Amino acid sequence: MKKLPALASLFAALCLLFCLAIPSWASEEHKDSPVVSSPSPSSAVEKIIERGHLLWGSDAEGGAPYVFPDPNNPQKLIGFEVDLADAIARDLGVKAQQTQNAWDSLIPALDRGDFDIVMNGIEITPQRKEVVLFSIPYYIYTEQLVVRKDETRINEINELKGTRVGTLSGAVAQDILTGLGGVDVRIYSGQAEPYEDLALGRLDAVLLDLPIAAYYAKPNPKLRYAGTPIGEGFYGIAIRKQDEELKRKLDAILIKLLQTGEIRRIYEKWDLWNDTQGKLFVEAKESDAQVTLDEAKRAPISNFFPTLLKGAGITILISVGSMFLAIVLGFALTLMRLYGRPPLSALATGYIELYRGTPLLIQLYVLYYGLPNIGISMSPVVAALMGLGMNYAAYEAELYRAGIGAISKGQSEAAFSLGMTRATTIRRIILPQALRIALPGITNDFIALFKDSSLVSIIAMVELTKTYNILAATTLRFFELGLIVAFLYFVMSYPLSLLARRLEERLKGGKR
Repeated sequence: MKKLPALASLFAALCLLFCLAIPSWASEEHKDSPVVSSPSPSSAVEKIIERGHLLWGSDAEGGAPYVFPDPNNPQKLIGFEVDLADAIARDLGVKAQQTQNAWDSLIPALDRGDFDIVMNGIEITPQRKEVVLFSIPYYIYTEQLVVRKDETRINEINELKGTRVGTLSGAVAQDILTGLGGVDVRIYSGQAEPYEDLALGRLDAVLLDLPIAAYYAKPNPKLRYAGTPIGEGFYGIAIRKQDEELKRKLDAILIKLLQTGEIRRIYEKWDLWNDTQGKLFVEAKESDAQVTLDEAKRAPISNFFPTLLKGAGITILISVGSMFLAIVLGFALTLMRLYGRPPLSALATGYIELYRGTPLLIQLYVLYYGLPNIGISMSPVVAALMGLGMNYAAYEAELYRAGIGAISKGQSEAAFSLGMTRATTIRRIILPQALRIALPGITNDFIALFKDSSLVSIIAMVELTKTYNILAATTLRFFELGLIVAFLYFVMSYPLSLLARRLEERLKGGKR
């Protein structure tokens, strides 16, 4: 009797060791961007130089013309902020390295130490200035209203009352639309989608920053600008509060780039130079032509295969690793719940109910962004593996419990009559049969886990679904790329479906 709680404790210890021993492998976007503790104000610049590269956070999903994959080489990022980051890093004597992160969580990720700076069209606002430091502005943005070509009712922002207008979540444009009153504001997480919906008639107008409109709306023959740009605001580089030395260094570099005209050359390259920028920058020479949206649409679809396959590989590794953790931890939870003494049984029950009763997305947020507040910090890979594994462990535990409950008590009584101990009976009689019964359910959970792995993109993991979002939003080839991604998911999950079917057939045969 005493061996069972000990066995459960041993399994729990093995799970903990597994979590601690998970290798911190990562894709190229993460392998050189370890989670670091916040550096002291006097050491940030020195650490960057010693490391040899400047880590800058941004979101490449729908990031044109800021930062987005090159249609001709999707594994390479381009954009005016990519050029600007390269120029800044060059002046520091290092290389620039972009780190992928969801746009709406860039500031929290910066605060937890995932990268040195954030540069991704971050608008300088009083609210954000309370949380981070900002460099001097590197771009003056205005808001551009866009409507359909045949739209006659709307020609300026004051004519939006009673209409459906799309914008980005957390953008200044959202505040402007909300302040107008009487506008049905539709919030989007990506830059490409509102213009697509506008062209399809699902929206009446879109209000976003002019650089976004210049890339997605201007080339579209179905859309037009409505009125002149309104308002003025500033993009700035976000820096941690304690990195004042880094802010001073970046300010000096930006001033130098302004004086030499390099920033103007970058903006002219991307067709972003206008009279408004003349308030900040000096005259400069012309540069190369920009990569347009039309070029992205014409790029061969085969160009995107390597990037999508890389995302599929990350999906497989995340799914397999987290499922292994779920199976081991779920088994330990079952033993603790059924055979452990209080408080082990109560803890196991509480764990299962907590994880089944709360959304996986919230659990991932707490693991990655919440735990650093109490001094526990982990890489995106470890957070993804633990988040999915610990969540699915609760469901696996219930599968095992159902399997054990399906074994008749007569078998246990027969084993006792033969002189077996309870521990031996469970190990040799109950568990083998229970696991056989639970196997189809485990396989089905594994298939479901492949789909749920897409949620880890919110903690800076670029798996298959996130890769698709980035490429599709940049090229607007949602259908073609979507078919390829759907096929990849099918190829990954169908063998598991066949396995589940064969297991069910074998179980039926065993019952006969």
